[in-house]
Amino acid sequence: MDETGIYKTIKAPSEGSYKEKGSKFLAFAHPVSTEDEFKEILADLKKRFYDARHHVYAFRIGADKKFYRCSDDGEPPNSSGPPVLGQILSFDLTNIAIIVVRYFGGTKLGVPGLINAYRSATSDAIQNAEIIEVTETKTVEIKFQYPAIGNVMRIINEEGLEVLDRKMLTDCKFVLSIKVPDFERVIERIEDLRMCEIKKVKS
Repeated sequence: MDETGIYKTIKAPSEGSYKEKGSKFLAFAHPVSTEDEFKEILADLKKRFYDARHHVYAFRIGADKKFYRCSDDGEPPNSSGPPVLGQILSFDLTNIAIIVVRYFGGTKLGVPGLINAYRSATSDAIQNAEIIEVTETKTVEIKFQYPAIGNVMRIINEEGLEVLDRKMLTDCKFVLSIKVPDFERVIERIEDLRMCEIKKVKS
């Protein structure tokens, strides 16, 4: 995510492949938002391809792009996991996990050959995916008396805010999703009403 609050990820799962000297490298790219999601996908692929020699992976999670991991899964150190992660970084993606399943073909490729193979399979999966831009959001809860509903709804409509939850009685409560680039401006408009109590909700 840059200062505009926008980051890139893939819209849906995609696949890629690469073959070298009899070895097959099958790459599976998935959009994920948590490490637990990634673990479920990895477990599923290990069951589906139980007879493969290696299940190499890399993932990066979070709009700030700071949480990432990779594994060589028995391949020589830094020959497989880092090249997969390197492609994620090269395409500047986050909230993505890529697992590359290898079937050994009987001929060793050496570290340079492995780096190229894992990088190529990963790149193929990413290029076969639809890359999208996502705008990070923050969630806030606002409380106000019913007479202020007109002013609140005007801001919601003018700013195009998403209402995640609402309670409209004498005491009203709205939970709003606000895009990061618009956040400060929207909060300032709500505060200017001097009728609302604002509480940030963990997104």
